[in-house]
Amino acid sequence: MDAFRNMLSSEKLQRISSETPQPQKMVVRIFSFSFHQGLPKDESGNGGGFVFDLRSLPNPGREERYKNLTGKDSPVIDYLTQHEVVHQYLANVTSLVDASVSNYQSRGFKDLMVSFGCTGGRHRSVYFAEQLAKHLRGRNGVEVVVEHVVLEKARQ
Repeated sequence: MDAFRNMLSSEKLQRISSETPQPQKMVVRIFSFSFHQGLPKDESGNGGGFVFDLRSLPNPGREERYKNLTGKDSPVIDYLTQHEVVHQYLANVTSLVDASVSNYQSRGFKDLMVSFGCTGGRHRSVYFAEQLAKHLRGRNGVEVVVEHVVLEKARQ
């Protein structure tokens, strides 16, 4: 009993027990891409993550007035948000990703990759990547990184 009391009163053990480790942030990497150019590579080494195929949704890229715009531009956003199927798809995606982020955080995972693909990688996929990023930003313990593969290649 004396040994146990000595351990409890040990300043060194009390100092160790009072030091709370800083929780590590989970990085959610969000990609937009074109299926014609292939899937984004998972640099985390985990072998990928979610890949959402947006080709079933209305395509603003087929209309001349949107061809030179992207999913970040207001006319494209307005076009997409006027379709109920886009809202439903986004709600399903955010629900699924939210559940996974919570589960992964509780298990100590540090990375999650979410990719949105469409035909050209400029409109629907960019819009969805931006919307998910906006949804996740500010969430406790989450760092969001967005990469628009096609848009970034066009800048080079």
